[in-house]
Amino acid sequence: MFGAMDGLVSNFALIAGMDGGTQSGSRFIVLAGLAGLAAGAFSMAAGEYTSVASQRELAHAEIEVERREIQLHPGAEESELAATYRAKGLDPDLASKVAEQFHADPDQALEEHVREELGVDPNDLPSPLLAAASSFICFAVGAFVPVLPYLLGAGSVIPALIMSLTALFICGAVVSRVTTRSWWYSGLRQLILGAAAAGLTYAVGALVGPGIG
Repeated sequence: MFGAMDGLVSNFALIAGMDGGTQSGSRFIVLAGLAGLAAGAFSMAAGEYTSVASQRELAHAEIEVERREIQLHPGAEESELAATYRAKGLDPDLASKVAEQFHADPDQALEEHVREELGVDPNDLPSPLLAAASSFICFAVGAFVPVLPYLLGAGSVIPALIMSLTALFICGAVVSRVTTRSWWYSGLRQLILGAAAAGLTYAVGALVGPGIG
């Protein structure tokens, strides 16, 4: 949802800026909107891929450090795991027995140490490809909304304005389902922020556009 709102706001603002700065007609606005959609979606996908891949690589590096520690200092690591269980409220004897049982299998011991110490499930690390694809699709869907009226023959920015603001309000209202804010507050906040971004970009286009040869 946030990816879709990002695409919606950024492309709506881009189209508004183009509308304010050019009198060349909707063809150039459509081109700018589609270019903004493609550039933003690919940028989001690349950024998300790099981010998640880096997190995954960091997790693998930390897991390997933990694996070496278990191999080199099994007794100390077992005691450390038992101390973790005691800190969670387990009886000292039970904590020691649970840690001993986990350390009977090095692979299980590694998984438990990684979960307890790093907060990572080594069998469920995020996929960079899935994250990149999700970001690409969500951004593209949002960015397509302000372009759609022009593709359907609109000759002014008004239909794109109406569709974009409506979509922003809906997105904000949907986000409220996972927050403590009311749907109308969240929707109105997103609408106002998106409208402000588009309005400011329109003003920049209107100010700079006529002076560009």
